[in-house]
Amino acid sequence: MDPNNQPPDVTRTGKYVISPGLDRMFTNLSDVHRFVTRFFKEVFFPPYEWKEIIKQFYEIGVRSLPLISLTGFITGIVFTNQSRPSLSEFGATSWLPSLISVAIVRAMAPLVTALIAAGRVASSIGAELGSMKVTEQIDAMEVSATNPFKFLVVSRVLATTLMIPALTLYTIFVALLGGYINVHQNELTSFATYFDQVFGAITFLDIFSSLIKSFVFGFTIGVVGCYKGYNSSKGTEGVGKAANSAVVTAMFLIFIEELLSLQIITALRPY
Repeated sequence: MDPNNQPPDVTRTGKYVISPGLDRMFTNLSDVHRFVTRFFKEVFFPPYEWKEIIKQFYEIGVRSLPLISLTGFITGIVFTNQSRPSLSEFGATSWLPSLISVAIVRAMAPLVTALIAAGRVASSIGAELGSMKVTEQIDAMEVSATNPFKFLVVSRVLATTLMIPALTLYTIFVALLGGYINVHQNELTSFATYFDQVFGAITFLDIFSSLIKSFVFGFTIGVVGCYKGYNSSKGTEGVGKAANSAVVTAMFLIFIEELLSLQIITALRPY
């Protein structure tokens, strides 16, 4: 093959032919590694931007409650309705509270919370930091002797990492409440009986694994949103791309992490 006639979509390095797409992927992975490494270097050393951290707690946690409440409540009702016909075929509708608790605590609550947060929080962070990058506010902070990375990135990643587990616990409660309303309406199960079966079906490992997954999901949402916004391209078009890319990437990584965590937890779970 004549090296002068090689396709325009490859570059030759020594005796190896490297695709620009592959080269770009490794470059992005290197940038992400440096970004995450810098976060861990900054997060363990003062000073801390406590006002900004508390503000992000409010923006990420409190402002997400209406959407999380509605989504969790509907999830509990829909899952209960969908599960009842299958159990009814075997005359096992009395197992419905146990099934609801296992499904919601182990998988549905952490995943639903993370996906809702990825759609709302990751896009918001990506758009906010992207607009600051476009308008050169981040450069102005560096000139004014303020550490923009600690102020903008560390505070937001900390807030998502700590608030997503709290929102997950809230989602569990709301979803179980929605399930109870549906069960009580159809089987006339009392509140005490329902929650006795709910807590009898779950273990400490179920709750602990859900919280650990939520911490990982929260960290992923924060890092992806901040990275996309902090490194957005110039121009107003870059803001939209940063917000959209933050949501898509965060959701994709959440599903990958859910799959990996399921394998690990299944291996640790006693039967």
